[in-house]
Amino acid sequence: MSGPADREPRRLARWWRRRSLRTRLTVIAATAIAVSVFGALQVGIELLDRELQDVAGKQLRADSRVLATDAERAGLAQVQLPPYPGSGRLVRVVLPDGSTRTPAGQPALPSVSEHAGRVARGASADLMEADDSDGYLIYTLRAGDGAVQVARVADDDSPITRFGLGMLLIGLLCVVGGALVGRTVARTGLAPIDRLTAAAVRVAHTRDLDADIPDEGGGEVRRLIQSINDMLAALRDSRRAQRLLAEDAAHELKTPLTSLRLNVELLIRLDRRGTLDSALPAESRTRLLDDLGAQVAELSTLAAELTDLARGDVSDESTELLDLADVVVAAATRARSRVPAIEVALDVTSVWVSGRPAALQRAVLNLIDNAGKWSPADQPVQVRLRAEGASAVLEVDDAGPGIDAADVPRVFDRFYRADSARALPGSGLGLSIVQRVVDAHGGRATVARSARGGALLRVDLPAAALPAPMR
Repeated sequence: MSGPADREPRRLARWWRRRSLRTRLTVIAATAIAVSVFGALQVGIELLDRELQDVAGKQLRADSRVLATDAERAGLAQVQLPPYPGSGRLVRVVLPDGSTRTPAGQPALPSVSEHAGRVARGASADLMEADDSDGYLIYTLRAGDGAVQVARVADDDSPITRFGLGMLLIGLLCVVGGALVGRTVARTGLAPIDRLTAAAVRVAHTRDLDADIPDEGGGEVRRLIQSINDMLAALRDSRRAQRLLAEDAAHELKTPLTSLRLNVELLIRLDRRGTLDSALPAESRTRLLDDLGAQVAELSTLAAELTDLARGDVSDESTELLDLADVVVAAATRARSRVPAIEVALDVTSVWVSGRPAALQRAVLNLIDNAGKWSPADQPVQVRLRAEGASAVLEVDDAGPGIDAADVPRVFDRFYRADSARALPGSGLGLSIVQRVVDAHGGRATVARSARGGALLRVDLPAAALPAPMR
């Protein structure tokens, strides 16, 4: 369990975190100035005290020498000690027997210390000592058979006290001024942040992503504004892409849904009239049901491709080291099972890449499906995989009519279908999914004309090092 001593720092930390940045800067500025001023005050008082102590010591030594000279001339017991004037230095004569003489009316000095007694007995020439209890600074000097002492007492209104009070007042004024200056500087320095915050709040409330935040300030503030503007631009592009996807999806769904609705309405109308068998012979009924099945399959494929495309690069599948040849073989097998009429000729070698197996298999399957639409029945789709430098190169070509030069730049665009492909099944999303998967793996997809006259789709992916064999 944490005690009160542990809770107090945490409470203070929470209080500090709840303060605004402007308040924090003000407190920091005032604290820094306070520490600087009071540190300088302490150093100044210490230096002044040492200087005054040195001056006072010199004065005591000089007065002691004068008194010692008079005492040696007239004798310790007979030397004249003028009456105490009421202020100033204090004097005392220490006789050989340990007794003392002081001027008339002079305040009593502390008793002669043991060290001062040694000076009077001749064990030492002089001694400077301070009596902290009474605030005396006493200098003892050997004279004749005894000693003389000159002392001064610390004055409550001494220069050090006056200097300290003055510096304390100046320090407090500096702290207050520092807090005001810190507040002003914080307000001025954070003004761009305030405007930036207001602009961000306005964007959040109005959902207007087209309103860029004005670029002002410098350094970190400018970089922050530029980063937010870049974020707004990315959000604009994302929203535009979502809108285009929704519009294109609605357009592509309209045709199969309309055809499916018309066929279903025809069946319902004939059934209600009781003329289904007479109006639709068995051959026509079979053809109509085949059309319905094809339209449902087209809708299912389109829905799956739209879902895959809308997910973008977000995938729960982890990246792993894999042999791309295994992926290509698996995709070809799936293509044959889906459309038995497609003949696929494989010429693959083992090439290792780092990627997501399911995504890569989907891309290869889309390439084979696209080629199968165009290849004549007696011409196989040729799939080749090889290592070329630091890349894994996958080529899929067909013996179809090829792609017109005008259509090449838009082959990988979503929902794009050439005029010659309008009559063929498909959504126009297959190759755009290929492009997205290849981009996500750091590769490149291109299209050209194959040696057989058809389309040659090529994918280059970064090759990975062959994994070490298991021992």
